[in-house]
Amino acid sequence: MKILITGVAGFIGFHLAKRLISENEEVIGVDNLSSYYDVNLKLARLKQIEDYKNFKFIKVDLKDTKYVFSLFEEEKFDYILHMAAQAGVRYSLENPYQYIDSNIFATVNLFEAIRKHQIKHFVLASTSSVYGANKNIPFSVHHNVDHPISLYAATKKSAELISHYYSAIFNIPTTVLRFFTVYGPWGRPDMALFIFTKNILEDKPIDVYNYGKMKRDFTYIDDIVEGVVRVMRRVPQKNSYWDAENPDPATSFAPYKIYNIGNNQPVELLKFIEVIEECLGKKSKKNLLPLQPGDVIETYADVDDLIKDVGFKPQTPIEVGIKKFVEWYKSFYSK
Repeated sequence: MKILITGVAGFIGFHLAKRLISENEEVIGVDNLSSYYDVNLKLARLKQIEDYKNFKFIKVDLKDTKYVFSLFEEEKFDYILHMAAQAGVRYSLENPYQYIDSNIFATVNLFEAIRKHQIKHFVLASTSSVYGANKNIPFSVHHNVDHPISLYAATKKSAELISHYYSAIFNIPTTVLRFFTVYGPWGRPDMALFIFTKNILEDKPIDVYNYGKMKRDFTYIDDIVEGVVRVMRRVPQKNSYWDAENPDPATSFAPYKIYNIGNNQPVELLKFIEVIEECLGKKSKKNLLPLQPGDVIETYADVDDLIKDVGFKPQTPIEVGIKKFVEWYKSFYSK
């Protein structure tokens, strides 16, 4: 198989590439090496995989329509794992156009290229943020998600809808994966675990929003990768029982499916911080703040469909995952 991974220098894209390379798949990775966060971290990730014969990296911005089309003309992909996106809830408040370009325009470019060069399966990375104002816990893929409270979430939901259009009209098998608060080694510097670890080690206070009264379904990176790989190899079929009068958002008359990938076990933010402190052997200085615009109080993934269809449920406890992150962080930043 030849697999295209977009955002391959990113946190999830890198781990996916590493896993698939180890399984002797042919992987083409693309990334624009955006300066949203430290490019040196992205380059260090790539350095871990660049020498493998079954991996090729291409620096490209997916907004470059002409180049994307030429890439598909040159490389005959079997699978596409579209992990590239502009992430971050708070950043979207100040930089809206970047989200439109990266999360919507780039996705359309890929699908337009696929129209001319058919593939076996397109997998889109989405986010738990699409559940927005929904307070029906746990979040199910069968719930309506039409009330986003951040532009980031709105653009990711838009990408989901765009994917359905291409799946329905051009018969492109497509799966959407909604990730829940991914963490682990090589994680993003804008994520809570990274910021908390860094600040605690440097004796700086950590900002704790909503006074710590929040819960997140923290999901370890290896569990995310396992879920993505299993789903990739299960090409979605049309649901012959789909009812247009009572439409199920998670399936379709088209070859289209949506899954949550989350730990299915929300953790209180203060408990999360407590585990970080234990792994570091050092207490934090907390700066308690109100809830920020765009944030939700709790995320909690219903993963019943994932279990039923691919036989997998994320289950790495935070005590294990945070310990591995802290070990990586200390090793990487001690250089």
